Amino acid sequence: MTILYSMIDSGNCYKPRLLMAKLGQSFTNVEVSSHTGATRTAEYVAKNPNAMVPMLELDDGRRIAESNAILLYLAEGTRFLPADRYERGLVYQWLFFEQYSHEPYIAVRKALVTFPERAKDATPERLATTLERGNKALGVMEQRLQRSPFFAGNVYSIADIALYAYTHTAEYGGFALSSFPAVGAWLKRVEADPGHVPIEWLP
Repeated sequence: MTILYSMIDSGNCYKPRLLMAKLGQSFTNVEVSSHTGATRTAEYVAKNPNAMVPMLELDDGRRIAESNAILLYLAEGTRFLPADRYERGLVYQWLFFEQYSHEPYIAVRKALVTFPERAKDATPERLATTLERGNKALGVMEQRLQRSPFFAGNVYSIADIALYAYTHTAEYGGFALSSFPAVGAWLKRVEADPGHVPIEWLP
């Protein structure tokens, strides 16, 4: 049985759960919370030396870490990874954007203001920086979504899954999604796609 090591309140861990739900793929979810130090145990570090979740363990014991790498692996040969070379390139573009320009600010700011153990890191300077750069990322998304229903074009892909994971909860981090109407409309399109499940869903 395929095993997903994940954390229920992590957007990065939600990404593969959402895709596997859509694919109807059976898997066992193993909760490995960084809040409790479970990702730093010797047993887990032996599986993933980077000591982070998510991590996918295949039936034959091979493993893949990093949320967007897992998405690319799972999406191979499905409707979620375009066959067209250019559209596939757009998927990669937005996956990199999500990890470098979106998640470090939108996800981090939410963690700073919602997780008590992160309160010590929530300095005024860091809160201001994450707000500014998170809004910049949302602005980039807004421009794209004013021209296209989804990030890789006319069809829903793993680029949308990757960006949805933290965007749909961005307001918990103090971001005003009402200022980005195209992003708001896109969130509704993502949620209307067949097989959608919420972040708290488990198999």
